[in-house]
Amino acid sequence: MSKVTIDSSTCVGCGLCEQSCPEVFELQGDGVAHVKSQNCASCNLQEVADSCPVSCIKVNE
Repeated sequence: MSKVTIDSSTCVGCGLCEQSCPEVFELQGDGVAHVKSQNCASCNLQEVADSCPVSCIKVNE
């Protein structure tokens, strides 16, 4: 199982991850993304991480 983490000190809150995979990512009141689930059957989490403009998402296999 993959482990998804977000470096909140780097996240700029653009929302691209949440748009790409709302099952896993969520922007919260602090203005940055948070991981709400480690699993998603419909998204490629590595592709979502690779699309992050500040590279704050890590997917460890």
